[in-house]
This record gives sequence, structure tokens and C-alpha cells, in this order.
Amino acid sequence: MRKAAILLLALSLAGSVPLLAQETTATPPATPPQSDIAPMLSVQTGFTYNPEGRRDPFKDLLGGRDLKEKAALGENEVSIDDLTLSGISKYRGAYHALFSMPQGFSIDATVGYKFADGYVLSINETQAVLRKTHERGIPLMRPRDVIKEITEEL
Repeated sequence: MRKAAILLLALSLAGSVPLLAQETTATPPATPPQSDIAPMLSVQTGFTYNPEGRRDPFKDLLGGRDLKEKAALGENEVSIDDLTLSGISKYRGAYHALFSMPQGFSIDATVGYKFADGYVLSINETQAVLRKTHERGIPLMRPRDVIKEITEEL
């Protein structure tokens, strides 16, 4: 056991001798003359991109539209045909329509509320009239009115 420990110690020392024997000389970094420093400090600002048939990664994929702006404008992705009128309430002299969407969510809309393909034209005690101005994203020549009445669930 003692012979193995001495042999191991001798081998580790023999392996580290070449590392210690290497001569290390530290040379100070050469400083360029003052005339060479000025071009090294210049800042390049013009970036170029050669797409070579690829999509430009710096191009805005939303086409200048921001999702937050779209939500702020009151635009919804809900079609008028997908809505079901669940209820109507009157608050401070104005009628509010409560529409149910296919996803199970509800929308509280007043006159002028915009949907993906139209807007709320009028609301009275029993029905809401919606004006459809687009069909599958294409503007209609003559807008048509869609009347939604309250459906009673049994």
C-alpha cells in the first residue's frame, strides 16, 4: 500500500515537471503609435443586409399594426353571425346588449360597438340590430342588417 502511494506521488510529480519547466515570459502589449489609434476608435453605424432570397429578419411582420393598437380601437375578431343575444339592460337611459360568443365568453355592447364584420346599429327592449358591412373580410356593396332577438333557454 505504501509502495503504491509513493509510486502515485512520483508519477504526479513527474507529470507536472514539464509544466513547471516551460519558460513564461510576459511581454508588455505593444502600443500603437498615436496616428494608428484614431482609425481604431471610429464607429461604424451603417448596417447592411443581403437577403439572397431569404426573408428580411428586420422587417415588421405585423405590417405596422400593433396588437395593442387593434385592441384599443375596439376591433374584435368575432363575427356577427357567431353571436347570440343573451340579454338587454338599460343603464342611465342607454340600452346595453349582452352577447354570448361561441367560446363561452360574453360581450357587453352599446350602440356603435364594432365587431370584425360590422357594428351595433340599434338596441331596444327586445332586440338588437347589427349592421353587417363585411363578408369574410370583403366589404359588402350594400350593408345588411341582422336582427338578434333574445333567445329563451328551456
